[in-house]
Amino acid sequence: MIKVEVAFALPHEQKIISLQVAEDCSAYEAVIQSRIVEIYPQIDPENDSMGIFGKGIPDPKSYILKPDQRVEIYRPLIADPKEVRARRAAKAKAEREAEEAK
Repeated sequence: MIKVEVAFALPHEQKIISLQVAEDCSAYEAVIQSRIVEIYPQIDPENDSMGIFGKGIPDPKSYILKPDQRVEIYRPLIADPKEVRARRAAKAKAEREAEEAK
């Protein structure tokens, strides 16, 4: 048996569950065994992206965990970060131009 963690975060709260799993446990299996879906029913282990310490894993069902790794369950993005930055830059530019026109 090895010790691993499963983590999920919302904007204002996070949950990290420590558990013991078999040495051949996949990231997906650890999420299921943690029962974190009972706490956060919005988690969809079949489709949600997962990672280990900030690095995405392409296939959680085949990624075998190592001792002390943390499986992170990622929420879908609400907005594309590039679009948000572009909008922010356009707004700042418009404000600068308005100031200069005064």
